[in-house]
Amino acid sequence: MTRRRGAWALLIAAAAVVVFFLYFSNGLVKNLSAQERERMEIWADATRRLAADSQDSQGTDVDFMLSVIEANHTIPLLLVDSGDNIVFHRNFSLPEPLDSTDLTAISPKNSLFLTKQLRELKKSGNKIDIRIDSTSVQQLYYRDSTVLQRLSYYPYVQTLVMLAFVAMVYFAVTSTKKAEQNKVWVGLTKETAHQLGTPISSLMAWTQMLEAEGTDPNIVNEMDKDVNRLASIASRFSKVGSRPELEPGSTDAIVEHCCDYMRTRISKSVHLSETLTCPDARSMICAPLLEWVMENLIKNAVDAMDGVGKLSISTAKDSSTGKSIIEVSDTGKGLPRKHFKTIFRPGFTTKKRGWGLGLTLARRIIEDYHHGRIFVKSSEPGKGTTIRIELPQIKD
Repeated sequence: MTRRRGAWALLIAAAAVVVFFLYFSNGLVKNLSAQERERMEIWADATRRLAADSQDSQGTDVDFMLSVIEANHTIPLLLVDSGDNIVFHRNFSLPEPLDSTDLTAISPKNSLFLTKQLRELKKSGNKIDIRIDSTSVQQLYYRDSTVLQRLSYYPYVQTLVMLAFVAMVYFAVTSTKKAEQNKVWVGLTKETAHQLGTPISSLMAWTQMLEAEGTDPNIVNEMDKDVNRLASIASRFSKVGSRPELEPGSTDAIVEHCCDYMRTRISKSVHLSETLTCPDARSMICAPLLEWVMENLIKNAVDAMDGVGKLSISTAKDSSTGKSIIEVSDTGKGLPRKHFKTIFRPGFTTKKRGWGLGLTLARRIIEDYHHGRIFVKSSEPGKGTTIRIELPQIKD
């Protein structure tokens, strides 16, 4: 809970920082844009005065106004007359260089380029009217300078960087939490396997003594099965947290073995049947872990039926995907669709007892170790559930 609150606090703080930077940067862009507007107003005023004043009477003013006009090296602009004819242009990257002998001459290619720029500038709304005299009005169209254009993208780039940083921190926090949880569970399972070792060895010795004393062979045989099952369970626990060795194996053989074992250990009111159609289908498997998955699915199905109903297990081959298929179907309580994925999450359980880890470990065994899939194929409340396992087949 504390980690979750910390993650939310981190996200809220990051969002606040992003909003602050956006507000500050957008304010900065607006201020610079207003300053450029003021510069263009001065430029327009200098152009108007230059057209109206006489070179002879006010030479100093003319020189000053020419210097104002020439000082603009960053803001692209177009000056047009009342007929939209381009009178002056500045700071555009023209497709053809200007004629050094006549800088006012515009080539056809440059003319087409500037006409296109004029259409775009009209859409931007950056326009200043320059009244030359009572009958003549010129329009000054301009675009934000390159620096201002780049700066306008800065808040968004900054936001992306901030979001990426927050995502990395959040991922690091959640990954650390999962790693710690995995370490605890791995240690617990390995210690459990170690603790089971001694009593299992003792039980094996006791069954041998019972057999030597003439105890009913059927009883001894069933006890041997249970003791061997305990040994198999201990072996499974010892493999959790380490990469198991996979060997070629038959899914049909695994299903048949599990059904034979579980048939005498579940409620007699549950009819367990298997349909094995792929004796030649082979996959890379760890038999003890895959058997554990099957036993867990069978027990869950029996619990879902409250010990009364039909449990069907079938195998098949999907030639289109090259997968071995195992399906476990019951006539139990069923699940609403919203729980199709949540049943595989740690802690989810519909039972009054249990930790809700069985299907979580089953998914890890199937997906992480066997590179397959396990999912709810279908389910309907009150009618039952079908869980499907898909495992890659060994190519011949």
